[in-house]
Amino acid sequence: HSQHKPHVCRTCGKAFKRSSHLERHKFTHAGRKPHACALCPRRFRDAGELAQHQRVHTGERPFQCPHCHLRF
Repeated sequence: HSQHKPHVCRTCGKAFKRSSHLERHKFTHAGRKPHACALCPRRFRDAGELAQHQRVHTGERPFQCPHCHLRF
């Protein structure tokens, strides 16, 4: 895998392989969290974080340990 990271944050200097990752990172500096949970006041900077959070409300545990079979 190439470690070339051409997309650099002008605020902090952190570099990214993909421009979309840089755009998401910029929310960190702006404090922007456009994705809101419909069930509580929490907000998130991207849809993936929101989807992961929603498991708190649904009780979904999609990952299972192959050794003990507990779900997480």
